[in-house]
Amino acid sequence: MSVPPTGKAPWRVMELADVCDRAVEEALNAAAGDGWRFESVHFVTQPGNRRPTMAFLFFTRDTLPKGM
Repeated sequence: MSVPPTGKAPWRVMELADVCDRAVEEALNAAAGDGWRFESVHFVTQPGNRRPTMAFLFFTRDTLPKGM
């Protein structure tokens, strides 16, 4: 993680079932455009297969916008 969690920052987790470069890029750009800061990505793989079957993208932001 780039910044240690303080327990105060809201987190967002995105689950991607389509783990291709375009899907990951679109998800990252959409979240960044909404003000979220990318923290990490975790890939899920099956035994004997190196290609990920799912990805989880983790984001934080300092504060939530008003109305959320």
